[in-house]
Amino acid sequence: MPHALSPSPEQDAATNVEDSYMTDAPAAPAEETEPSEPADSQPLPTSNGLENMFDDDDDDDEFSSSAQPQPSSPPPYTGAPKPKFCTPDILHQFYTRLFPFRPLFQWLNHSPTPQLDFQNREFAFVLPGGAYIRYQSFPTADLFRKQCIQMTPERFEIGPQYSLNPRDRKQVRKASAFRPVMKELVFDIDMTDYDPIRTCCSGAQICNKCWSFITMAIKVVDAALREDFGFQHILWVYSGRRGAHAWISDKRAREMDDTKRRAVANYLVLQMSNDQGKRTGIKRPLHPHIDRSLKILNPYFNSTVLDTQDPFASTTGSEKLLALLPDKGLTTALQKKWDSTPSRSSNQKWSDIDTLAEAGSLSTLNGKQLVDAKQDIRLEYTYPRLDAEVSKKLNHLLKSPFVIHPGTGRVCVPIDTRTLEDFDPLSVPTVTELLREIDEWESGPGQRMGEEERAKVQDWQKTSLKTYVEYFRGYVAGLLKEEAKVVKRERDEDVRVEVGAESMEF
Repeated sequence: MPHALSPSPEQDAATNVEDSYMTDAPAAPAEETEPSEPADSQPLPTSNGLENMFDDDDDDDEFSSSAQPQPSSPPPYTGAPKPKFCTPDILHQFYTRLFPFRPLFQWLNHSPTPQLDFQNREFAFVLPGGAYIRYQSFPTADLFRKQCIQMTPERFEIGPQYSLNPRDRKQVRKASAFRPVMKELVFDIDMTDYDPIRTCCSGAQICNKCWSFITMAIKVVDAALREDFGFQHILWVYSGRRGAHAWISDKRAREMDDTKRRAVANYLVLQMSNDQGKRTGIKRPLHPHIDRSLKILNPYFNSTVLDTQDPFASTTGSEKLLALLPDKGLTTALQKKWDSTPSRSSNQKWSDIDTLAEAGSLSTLNGKQLVDAKQDIRLEYTYPRLDAEVSKKLNHLLKSPFVIHPGTGRVCVPIDTRTLEDFDPLSVPTVTELLREIDEWESGPGQRMGEEERAKVQDWQKTSLKTYVEYFRGYVAGLLKEEAKVVKRERDEDVRVEVGAESMEF
């Protein structure tokens, strides 16, 4: 069995925690509720351009605060119209009836009542009309909800908390006075990075066969973040099409500067070549993180790589395998054998390496060198392929959980790591399915309930989104509980310092 992940720090019972009621802030001035400021919005392609931009390239992308998204070339015409998941009407219903604004606010705010953690947080909206709007901020969850319902963004990105309210950035005299001060540490895993080793799909396509690569990556990265860095509050989120994002909300992670973020990202990236691009293999003895990762990944190499993907069956695949073996005599013998029996599977070719190496005169590798070489190959085909640049900058923006992917219509739902093997990206509900489920509930179970009882059921509870929202609420409840402990500990420490200072006075 594959190595088990650390359990979620929250329990199912926590999902029933009641959200604190929050009153609306005073009405914002007109200029703060307008959807855009000309200097910060960039027109995106109209008509099919915006749809094409996100359809193939956006599900795992992020935007740096220093860059604007660039439109991609339209894909070839396929003869079939694209589904319209993000019409203003559908988006209005989604934000009005289904989006979990309250727990999302609490997650970013780290408290039930509004703090600067949320109020000085940047949001960026991608609108159906073709504008990308930066530096949006909101004093309360209710005003944030109202703006989303009014503007119906196709999706929105979450950025850092700034030293000042993002809307006030043009009022400061020194540019350095407006700077990012806090954001979750994030990681991005995109299936397209596995195109060189997966054989079932390519590009934006995924299936259950290749999704195992994402499962592997989540297990390895999650184990490292928990066991090597001590992080506890890690939220994994399906990107809506072909990848996953990790959001680490521990206070220590949120407060990391770029140097520390870069160090964590580099720790998780596996370097198998030198600065000149020459393959050098992995240093021995193995680092404890790599050794643990191998133990997690070995079962997947046999099942997912050799059996399911069968990457060495083709001529190109077998040539790549031979190039990874550091012994010319052995590779020559293997090539000869495979040329004479071209129908051999990846499993058979993998076994051939040991068989011919043990023949003695065919290989100069000793037993340990052969084991090391095969470990390197296992890691080449299973170790997480991270987009590390996403993790290194405090000012990066990343797509929010629970928004809709415009190309697939699927909701970017949290992934419960306790049942990671059971997660099926192709069964994640689309927005249109969720709206249909509400109608079916109201014409079915809802009709058999009393009016008072029926009024207590929220729309998201009538749909297959319920499981994901409840998991998220439980995760947020655990985070808020830990934040309260941290605040109390810091307050007690301040009191001890003050008492100590007073006791030294004469």
